[in-house]
Amino acid sequence: MAGKGISRGAMWVLMGLLVIGLAGFGVTNLGGTVRSVGSVGDAKIDVNTYARALRNEMNALAAQRGAPASFAQAREAGLDQRVLAQLVARAALEHEAGALGISVGDEILRGEILSIPAFQGLDGSFDRQAYRFALQQSGLNEAQFEQSIRAETASTLVQAAALAGLRAPAAHTEAMIDWLGERRSLSFATLSRSDLATGLPEPSEDDLRAYHETHKARFTTPEARRLTYAWVTPEMLIDTVEVDDDALRAAYEERAEEFNLPERRLVERLVFADEAAATRAMDRIAEGIRLEMLVAERGLDMADIDLGDVTVDDLGAAAAAVFAAPVGEVVGPIQTSIGPALFRVNAVLVAQSTPFEDARTDLRDALALDRARRVIDRLGETADDLLAGGASLEDLARETDLVQGEIAWHPGMTDGIAGYPAFRRAAQEAREGGYPRVNQLEDGGVFALRLEGIEAPRIQPLDDVRDAVLAGWRAEATVAALREQAAPAIEALRDGASFADHGLATTEVTDLTRRDYRTDAPASFIETVFGMDEGEVHMIDGNGRLFILRLDSIAPPPENDPDLTTIATALADQVTGDLGQDLFQLLADDIRARAGVSLDQAALNAVHANFN
Repeated sequence: MAGKGISRGAMWVLMGLLVIGLAGFGVTNLGGTVRSVGSVGDAKIDVNTYARALRNEMNALAAQRGAPASFAQAREAGLDQRVLAQLVARAALEHEAGALGISVGDEILRGEILSIPAFQGLDGSFDRQAYRFALQQSGLNEAQFEQSIRAETASTLVQAAALAGLRAPAAHTEAMIDWLGERRSLSFATLSRSDLATGLPEPSEDDLRAYHETHKARFTTPEARRLTYAWVTPEMLIDTVEVDDDALRAAYEERAEEFNLPERRLVERLVFADEAAATRAMDRIAEGIRLEMLVAERGLDMADIDLGDVTVDDLGAAAAAVFAAPVGEVVGPIQTSIGPALFRVNAVLVAQSTPFEDARTDLRDALALDRARRVIDRLGETADDLLAGGASLEDLARETDLVQGEIAWHPGMTDGIAGYPAFRRAAQEAREGGYPRVNQLEDGGVFALRLEGIEAPRIQPLDDVRDAVLAGWRAEATVAALREQAAPAIEALRDGASFADHGLATTEVTDLTRRDYRTDAPASFIETVFGMDEGEVHMIDGNGRLFILRLDSIAPPPENDPDLTTIATALADQVTGDLGQDLFQLLADDIRARAGVSLDQAALNAVHANFN
């Protein structure tokens, strides 16, 4: 299955390169005498195909980043090399298909072209005018495109033959499922400072100094980027935006359905093939059988008959009966557009009416935010013009509504402006001496920033972090004291004693798997449990707490577990896909080694120059 998927993916590579980006990507035929950027054996790598593929990848990068991507950024991300590697692999298959004498006939070629959505009209049939226009926009003629389709289809046949019948080894999948689904049952006790028989001593200055020295990483500041910024958001302007009463009343009228909800009911509907079947079902309801049993007999789930919340207008002929029925009652049969049906009312949602005066505040905030965003659009253009004219961020703060601020930013910050992904990206990419530019925030705000410098990580002096050092020392000292106090109980537990024998309150856990997570235990809890032997007793240090674990039993995965069956299928598909990619890479490498690869750096440079 996965092998087939890989082949199908290769089949559509050309479609993505030649059709998806046919219009609007800004790459035209490079012209001149340069026709290819390289070759594998007899198969050429077309210069325009490479340009289009690179443009598509750059557009994808821009969409991911939320901002236009330059060629320098694309090269830094390795897009040019990735695109070239893909086209070289494709050319290798085309060469091999030619060497093996594999070709594609006119009927197959016709079928491939007719199936491409970009060449179809509104009625779904092939539109020759659209076909010619699309090829013209991409700088191709029909002969060139059809030859590319022939080559791609033939190369796909080579790939499909190489990957046919590829499946993940069953033993591999079974071993992974056994590992994932293994179940363990255990008992554990949690001890904290309140369980100590004696109190903790007060730490001396030497104790604190030693703790600070041995935990330097905990008291070291991260690398920080000192930034000056100017920003404004709709929330910052909301109180300055005027919204008149007429606009509020107009908005209220537009959203009347939101503020004035009719009575609604949560309804289920079970449809039957004919009136007789529906009547028999209603008679059984009257005899005491529940609707759930009728649904189960039909092989359905309750979700299959759930209509959700409906109004009178949603139910047509059934509305009167359904809206007259009390909660829990089944009514029917009632003829509907899809057949006779029984209806059950599960809840009544009473009508809601919100007067204009009650809605005024919400309406005012919504309209003010919308108008503030429009104000900010103009502010952003003004700020951009000022920066282009040589203004500083300080000038923006003086001359516009943008507010100036400073921050020593690092990736761990999430408050204020540091919580915006757009700001975080810009802060990470800023360079000293760089030109500030206006960027958009996710809520409609704008900002610009300037990197003043980078502060290297530094160890904070003890006096600056004394409280944190004291808390850390106490937590560590508590765990050490608990370990010492619990030592006799640990030995007794290992000899077969119970937790209760030593006054330890326990938590019982059954059928724990490696996929589980416990919020009441340290991060190493699961890993520790699955590293233990049956009957073993182990301790885990927590933050000021000690966990005493005893593994009671180990069981294999349950049989016929639907979750594990789903995971097994996904794992098998993933392994098959990985094997297919590896095999495809070996095939491509072998072809390249036999046929030889030639790249024209001058042609590549010429393509790259079009993106600068």
